[in-house]
Amino acid sequence: MSPRVLLVPPDTRPPTLDLPAALARMTGAAVSVPPPAALPDFFTPGDPALLRAWLEAAAPTANVLVVCVETLCLGGMIPARRVSDDLDVALERLAVLAYLKAHHPALRIYAFGVIVRVAHDNDPHEEKPYYGQWGRELRAYSVAFDRHARHGDGELAALDAARAGVPEDILADWLGTRERNRALHLRALELLGDGVLDHLCLTLDDTTEYGLAAFDRRLLEAHADDLGVWEHLDIYPGADEVPCALIARALRPETVRVWVRYSGLDGARSGMAYEDRPAGELVRTHLRAAGCGLADTPAEAAFTLAVNTPGTRQAHRQPDFATVDTTHRHLPAFIDALRDDLQAGRTVSVADIAYPNGAEWRLWTLMQGLPLARLAGYSAWNTAGNTLGAAIAFGKLAPLVVNRAEHAGALFARMVDDALYQGWARSQVRARLDQPSPFDLGTQRGAAEAHLRELITPRIHDLWNTHFVAGGLELEVGTPNLAWPRLFTGVFPMVVRERA
Repeated sequence: MSPRVLLVPPDTRPPTLDLPAALARMTGAAVSVPPPAALPDFFTPGDPALLRAWLEAAAPTANVLVVCVETLCLGGMIPARRVSDDLDVALERLAVLAYLKAHHPALRIYAFGVIVRVAHDNDPHEEKPYYGQWGRELRAYSVAFDRHARHGDGELAALDAARAGVPEDILADWLGTRERNRALHLRALELLGDGVLDHLCLTLDDTTEYGLAAFDRRLLEAHADDLGVWEHLDIYPGADEVPCALIARALRPETVRVWVRYSGLDGARSGMAYEDRPAGELVRTHLRAAGCGLADTPAEAAFTLAVNTPGTRQAHRQPDFATVDTTHRHLPAFIDALRDDLQAGRTVSVADIAYPNGAEWRLWTLMQGLPLARLAGYSAWNTAGNTLGAAIAFGKLAPLVVNRAEHAGALFARMVDDALYQGWARSQVRARLDQPSPFDLGTQRGAAEAHLRELITPRIHDLWNTHFVAGGLELEVGTPNLAWPRLFTGVFPMVVRERA
């Protein structure tokens, strides 16, 4: 009997909801998601009471629950940074997991929470409204606090100066939100220790070496030490991709070995823009979260994870010849190796992390000479962690694929979103607008969506006709639009089915 999966995502964007659901369905699993009113809409929280009622009704016939703690307890990943719900209320909502486990002992529960980020940008919508004015000062306080916590009184003057730069009421409110969410994660660790959860991921979104997220991480790690729960726990940089990783872990529980091929011989040492560790360590954390480990040789590997790393460090604008497209790597040789792997019948999933927020266009151009439809997976979206988590999930689940239309649809959707949109069309749309805000397009949203449709629709058909049309499948393309009133996330409705 096919597994029945309940998926409670962090929000409703295609990569956080549609992608993990498609990964499960391509293996033959049945996937159920909560009603729309129970889930967040951008920064508007979902309805935790409705979500609980749905869980209680759906759990008796389910095998697996993959659940975002923030959606369950605070209305969503972004609302969790903004709402003022009391800790007691959040903890009462979290307790539904223990209730479900007690009444349905065979239900395997895979949970994840996101340590509150210190946003890199002064975004007043994904953060509390005051962050638009005080974001820089709050970031300075975050770094100064953590440096003082680690290095002692030599950092006290910098901490005092940073504290003085933020109004007391704003700082107190911001820190109170963090403390509430940290307490929620500490309780989740205890549920793991009690056997309620089968696995728990606590991830750091948009993190850096120093900051309050790193401070929270250390407190959570210390509690994990006390509880002795590390066998079933991962704490690492990530966020939006975790549903994919946990779907892979739940549907293929055994550990599989993975051969990692980097685009440069020193690729594992390259630096990331939104993570607190180099690429190689980041890869290891994401492999473990999905129930994978490093292989010593290609022969013993279940699949090859092909990782396009920057020469030395990620950069935001491409082409970047200072840190990304450098002599520390050789993309034609990387492409040759991928071609050899595919010709040898190996399972290959590509993770392009040279730049955040989209594919490296030079690599994508070189990839056009490969049989792209034969890839097990492809990912190049948002942070390096987001990309890696998705690519690893594709690779781990590849042997379980029974619905090739679902697999082709999921693979093609990532190519459309990550390469055609994020890597190319997004900047083209922005150039046609009148100095659009990165946080809210306002009255320009309609124009942006019209430009998007004009630019990307023919490219979608060209990509399908070049690489996928010969596979006995057909593509139906809907109307492209934007998930939120900003250019960051596109929505590309597509259906892939067996050709009649």
